[in-house]
Amino acid sequence: MSDKSTIEETKRSKKVLVLFAHPAQTESEVNVPLFHEAKLNRHVTAVDLYAEYPDFNIDIEREQQRLIDHDVIVFLFPLYWYSTPSILKEWQDLVLEYGFAYGHEGTALKDKIFLCALSAGGKEEAYQTDGFNHYTIRQLLQPLEQMAQITQMTYVAPFALFGSRTAQEEARVYEHRGKWTTLLNKLTTNSLDIEKAQHIENLADLCTPQGE
Repeated sequence: MSDKSTIEETKRSKKVLVLFAHPAQTESEVNVPLFHEAKLNRHVTAVDLYAEYPDFNIDIEREQQRLIDHDVIVFLFPLYWYSTPSILKEWQDLVLEYGFAYGHEGTALKDKIFLCALSAGGKEEAYQTDGFNHYTIRQLLQPLEQMAQITQMTYVAPFALFGSRTAQEEARVYEHRGKWTTLLNKLTTNSLDIEKAQHIENLADLCTPQGE
């Protein structure tokens, strides 16, 4: 590819920020591989929040600049007690300030795409209104959906893997990684069907690995 073609591709590409949060990475069979996969895409900035801020002393200006510099924001995490790991909540509380992310002059995130990429230990049928957890995964993530709405971001369905405790032994992680790579490529090339992605239950269902 010529230098001119590379420059034109870069201009057309969306920049994706993946904020990764996992407090027990030595036990991770899903999220750590996805994090490493994200780092392979040159249009993706992948940040390990626990590694970067082990004392939770988050650099607000740095994180706000990261948000400004990217078009798509992704939270990558294991679902802990129906929510994110604690550092992602701390990140939201400190970084998404009034006047920056919301409020009369807080339009820095307007029209950016936001999504969650997560793993859940329970099986998919457990995340139904008549299942063990009583709520769907989208219902459980409504606080994050509301955060996206208040900050004027475009919220799309979560990219979810259910039954993560047995995914490795059941050989489901490899396929999920392929779907994740497809999703990142769709996001960076601006080829994801956003309208469909907003209304589907699981974004993974739109991401058949390329070549299949």
